[in-house]
Amino acid sequence: MGGPLSEEELSLYDPALLLSLDFFRSPANFNPRISAAVPGESWLKVRPLQSGDFHRGFLQILSQLTKVGDVSLTQFLNRFAQMRASGDYYVTVIVDTRYDKIIGSATLVLERKFIHGCATRGRLEDVVVDDTYRGKQLGKLIVVTVNLLAEHLGCYKMSLDCKDKLIPFYKSIGYTLEQGNANTMNIRYETTARNINRNVVGSKPENTEPS
Repeated sequence: MGGPLSEEELSLYDPALLLSLDFFRSPANFNPRISAAVPGESWLKVRPLQSGDFHRGFLQILSQLTKVGDVSLTQFLNRFAQMRASGDYYVTVIVDTRYDKIIGSATLVLERKFIHGCATRGRLEDVVVDDTYRGKQLGKLIVVTVNLLAEHLGCYKMSLDCKDKLIPFYKSIGYTLEQGNANTMNIRYETTARNINRNVVGSKPENTEPS
């Protein structure tokens, strides 16, 4: 999808982690039963983000969720290397192997805490599945995958922000609205201010927007 791939690609995290997940631990109801290891169709594959996924439409699938911006291959690879080195980012994708194309993605971010005995909190971010693949339970599959991954990695809880219309979906796979703690509040910073700050510390500016 747009360019040659290197002979040896790097995975963002160890793919073997996905094979160790027990989907029977999730309250999600799959019909028929599927999992990260057996996603239902022989041409579907669930795996970690790879360094060659720039050419497989990873940024294009994210653009169905929010504004991505004009991200170059160099920027993509730099961010990939930063995430991989930190060990706190678990971007997981679904691939249509017939076309070598990314059709879904979700991200688990580990937030290291001092509270709860230096525990780790998981955050679910950037969930998206191509609309043309509806009816294959892929949205549920990618979310449950990263949920189980968070549990496997020792997170004491998993959190997310979502639009009101998606609350029933997330409730169906185990999320709850906590009484007195169900508001999401943000401060958004202007792109120009963020870029100025990056230039001050010697970093290259990036034309991206948070979701």
